[in-house]
Formats: sequence, structure tokens, C-alpha cells
Amino acid sequence: MTEAQRPKVGVAVFIHDSAGNIVMGERAGSHGAGTLQCPGGHVEYGESFAETAAREVVEETGLEVGNITFLTATNDVFGRGKHYVTIFVTCTIVGSNKTPMPMEPHKCAAWEWVPWRQMWAWAGEQAKAEDEGKEVEEERRRLFLPLVNLWRMYPEMGDALVGR
Repeated sequence: MTEAQRPKVGVAVFIHDSAGNIVMGERAGSHGAGTLQCPGGHVEYGESFAETAAREVVEETGLEVGNITFLTATNDVFGRGKHYVTIFVTCTIVGSNKTPMPMEPHKCAAWEWVPWRQMWAWAGEQAKAEDEGKEVEEERRRLFLPLVNLWRMYPEMGDALVGR
């Protein structure tokens, strides 16, 4: 196995509010372009998952987050030689700015608040359609593979952010 074939480690960040919403945006310019994602990125040498989450969130959204908690992980094989282990964390905004801004518009043009339960329903619908070899209906939002795999691996997590 070459170094390029080794799985990479990414952190996906569920920034949530007390109403049960999370921050999501549409990927651009990379694998999974056109799908909805959460902020996040690669773990850098020596970083903890929480440090990666805080750094990536500031870089991508301009938000300062805290209360960062490990949630779970998925194993994501994208094909075309891309394989990631995705670490999911949850957090809340601790800074005064509460509005996510597109700090890297070439990677994500806009961020929005989406109800967690809506995202979870989309993930389930997409997983079921893909598992049956069907296309996801165009009017529905397509999610980045790690979010769909989260539903596939842990379908009982539908209430994971309720009451946090």
C-alpha cells in the first residue's frame, strides 16, 4: 500500500443550537461537490479532534465554538482512491458572532441552519435509495457520504442532538 492509498482522518463538526438546528453548506471544488456537508476537515499532525474542529470551524465559518464533544466515527470509502475515517463531534457557538459566514467560498459558498431531524431524514432517504440502486429525487438534498454512512451505521442516533 502506498502512502496515497492510506485512509485519511477528517473531523465533521455538528455545530448545534438549543433549538435542534445544525450548520450545513454545499460542498464545492472537491470530492462530494454539490452535496450538503457540515464544517470540518483533515486532522493535522499532533492535533486533537477538538483542536481540529475548532480550527476548521473558524477557517470555514468564522464562528468560535466550544463544548466540543466526540460523538462517533464512520468509515467512508468514496471510490476513486479516496478513503476517510470521519470523526464526528458536536459543539456550540461560544463567540459573540452567531452567523456562519462563507470564509472559503471556493469550498462552500454559503452556510445555513438546518433542523437536525430534517438532515437525519434526508440521510435515511438517501441511504435507502442508494441501497436499492435508485437515484435520490432531485428536489431532495443530497448529503456528503459521511453523513449518509452515519445514518447507515447508527440509525438509532436520530435524537442524538435533541436536548443538548
